[in-house]
Amino acid sequence: MIKVKRFNGEEFVINCELIETIEGNPDTVITLTTGHKFVVIDNVDTVIKKIKEFKKDINASIVVRRKEV
Repeated sequence: MIKVKRFNGEEFVINCELIETIEGNPDTVITLTTGHKFVVIDNVDTVIKKIKEFKKDINASIVVRRKEV
């Protein structure tokens, strides 16, 4: 899950596993596999960075759990 912000300043969370496309033309539009579209303030590079950080955190927690077992 990643936090993004609407143009009115409202933050919300998107399941990044459902993101199909991210377009910046000029507003950033995130389209999910469900067909829902969200226009956000965050630029494309920022959204991609948030996705990478989320996935890195998930992978790190999996490694830690495996070491505990």
